[in-house]
Amino acid sequence: MQKNKLVVPVLLVVIAMVASACSSTLAALPATTANDVQGNLVEVSQVEARPAEASPAGSPVEPGLLAAYEDTLTSIYEQVNPSVVNIRVVGAESAVVSLPEGMPSIPGLPEVPQSQEPYSQSLGSGFVWDKQGYIITNNHVVEGAQKIEVTFSNDTVVNAELVGNDPDSDLAVIKVDLSPDELQPIQIADSDLVRVGQLAIAIGNPFGLEGTMTVGIVSALGRSLPASEDLTGGPVYSIPDVIQTDAPINPGNSGGVLINASGELIGVTSAIESPVRANAGIGFVIPASIVERVVPQLIENGTFAHPYLGITGISLYPDLAESMDLDKDQKGALVAGVVQDGPADKAGLRGSDRQETIDGIDMAVGGDVILAIDGNPVNDMDDLIAYLSENTAVDQEVTLRVLRDGKEVEINVTLEARPTGNVEVATSPLPVQGRAWLGILGMPLSPEIAGLMNLPEDQTGVLVLEVQADSPALEAGLIGSDEAVTVNGESINIGGDVVTKADGNAVTDVQQLAAYLQEVGPGNAVTLTILRDGKTISVDVVLGQQP
Repeated sequence: MQKNKLVVPVLLVVIAMVASACSSTLAALPATTANDVQGNLVEVSQVEARPAEASPAGSPVEPGLLAAYEDTLTSIYEQVNPSVVNIRVVGAESAVVSLPEGMPSIPGLPEVPQSQEPYSQSLGSGFVWDKQGYIITNNHVVEGAQKIEVTFSNDTVVNAELVGNDPDSDLAVIKVDLSPDELQPIQIADSDLVRVGQLAIAIGNPFGLEGTMTVGIVSALGRSLPASEDLTGGPVYSIPDVIQTDAPINPGNSGGVLINASGELIGVTSAIESPVRANAGIGFVIPASIVERVVPQLIENGTFAHPYLGITGISLYPDLAESMDLDKDQKGALVAGVVQDGPADKAGLRGSDRQETIDGIDMAVGGDVILAIDGNPVNDMDDLIAYLSENTAVDQEVTLRVLRDGKEVEINVTLEARPTGNVEVATSPLPVQGRAWLGILGMPLSPEIAGLMNLPEDQTGVLVLEVQADSPALEAGLIGSDEAVTVNGESINIGGDVVTKADGNAVTDVQQLAAYLQEVGPGNAVTLTILRDGKTISVDVVLGQQP
């Protein structure tokens, strides 16, 4: 549903179709997944019509233009809203987070005292795919669901079953049993034609408010979005070519639609960038091109096989290039590590063979630099990830043009299906230092949360939300949060320790703390300055190796 001086310039990623930045269990992801009402979804708040302003020549804007704009939006809403559904999910106890105050319970779920509640209730959005009853949503909306309930715009309520899901594209397919004349599929646009600045309209169910429409523009293209909130520190994958929009998005919109001025789907609202998991003007949308590629396979097979290269790598940047005696302007994707027995390993790609300290961070250097794939330039890791996702398939052979020891060579690699379990990444001959593990889940302290904890509103730090079992943090006595409050309509826990410094270095966000811990490295001690019950204390922690 995570960005100082100490932040690592780039993240190591395992590539298949994609490679994603999954931080250690300490770090939050760059973007909060627009999850259930627990608070990771995306919504779009309404944009008020501005009064007509004078043109540079002094003549007023023609009133009819505003009326035409309003009529267009109204027509789009009437056309698309019947295709958008509200999804309610009953989940397992492990996912328990209270619904916001005043949120109605899910019909059929027994009322259980909060202290004894064995289930969680969460909300999301979805849209009708076809007349057969298939509905598309985000994987993180229905993940772990024990019961799925769908509400249509005409208040029809029906149960749904999970047909297939793909965590690595954050898409899922559910199915309802309704007659074809009760279903209105959405029209799909060619998302490859989307341009920055064009109108972007979101319809979904923020905070359970069904049929909410908001308007903005496409604010950027080609973003990469982590595919999950797996904070175990192992390699995860990312979704390429993600659309960014300023259309306000909040919890409840996950799985909803972003449409163009013709009412056609350009993407699925999925995540937001926000310090408090509420709209901050940056929302992320899975493009329709990925939806069209993944959904048919989910309907047919229940899963989607992603083409897999099997490397970890980072984009080459000037300081990194110079550390390898390359021109500082050299572009490409540096192979930091190779998955053992993976496609790249079998083809002979070489990972980094040494470490250099760049801006205080130990970086893997010296491996192959991928310059092109099938003749298409690779300027950075995103180029490689996007090409694998959009243009390749399992068992396909690709040709990599690689810079090795100052010379360009071509290497043929046969792609495989991305593995679902953990993989072992190795470099040759020197392994890259393992990830340091503290073992907490945390979030930046916002003014709202600071006030609720009776702290100064300008207090900064990382609030410890949860301390993981058998972790260095647990052994050192760190305390997680256990007091449920509602912030911006989202239920979160507060009251835990607040990390303000690490070895005397100020800590303002999760990424800063994570980067410093990686610099310290596993097996070494770090002194954390903690705010606990309004008092400042010091806690010494010996960092572990990321499990």
